[in-house]
Amino acid sequence: MTPAVPPGMGRVVTPEVLRQVKAIELKTRRLVGTLFSGEYRSVFRGQGIEFAEVRAYEQGDDYRAIDWNVSARMGAPYVKTFVEERELTLLLVVDRSGSVEFGRPVTKADRAIEVAAVLALAAARQNDRVGAVIFSQGIDRVVPPRKGRHHALRVLRDVLAFQPTTTGTNIAAALAYSARLLRHRAVVVVISDFRAPDWELPLRRLARRHEVVAITVDDPRELELPDAGWVALADAESGAEVLVDTSHAATRVRLRIAAEQARLLRARLLAQAHVDHIALRTDRPYAQALHRAFALRARQVGR
Repeated sequence: MTPAVPPGMGRVVTPEVLRQVKAIELKTRRLVGTLFSGEYRSVFRGQGIEFAEVRAYEQGDDYRAIDWNVSARMGAPYVKTFVEERELTLLLVVDRSGSVEFGRPVTKADRAIEVAAVLALAAARQNDRVGAVIFSQGIDRVVPPRKGRHHALRVLRDVLAFQPTTTGTNIAAALAYSARLLRHRAVVVVISDFRAPDWELPLRRLARRHEVVAITVDDPRELELPDAGWVALADAESGAEVLVDTSHAATRVRLRIAAEQARLLRARLLAQAHVDHIALRTDRPYAQALHRAFALRARQVGR
């Protein structure tokens, strides 16, 4: 049974939101049309194989594909041929919690929205179904997967218009919900900074049934603090504050080491869950990183 769409959508579709949707569509159109025109389809496999036709047996054919009924009628061996079923379902699981509202020159949320737009529009161009699960502390908004460019724009609109009412993050709940939502094998792209506990097991379970790609977005100031004197650092989700002397070199080193250890731990946990990992930053263009990651995955899938 498909889970019910949760109440409390937390979104207001204003004319300004619609203008932003159009602007993002125009901004990402070239990337969708060029970089992913061929790669999108080669990156993700279909849900299975479907019967194509019966043809005469040729030397080297797998004898297990022989259609014995047809062969008996025709008096010669015939084999069944199959083609990969190419229709896909793409589910975007997008983090809109407090921690992603941070970043410069764009926030992590802004970067996530643009990446979601590229993937949704690429899916629509290939006539695939695309949907979204938007989450923060809970499951805030669900757009069931459907086909078509207009539906892809609706996904973008809802991701863009959503205004979280809480600042916390519950990635584990979003992953578990996505697993219940999807009845058939799908491609699940999780866009988050993964700054939350206890998501490893739900992610591993999701990856057993679906192709899962984790796209992480970080800001450089989370990885290395600038020398700016005494600074009050606030947790975007809990609101807790701590006063830090960023002019103290040893303090900056300790914080940098802690941030690097957290980043490496996240990468290791994603690898252990057997999901592909694409790392993006707010201070660098994302097109080349996506292109490189998709090209690598396409080569791996083709092996």
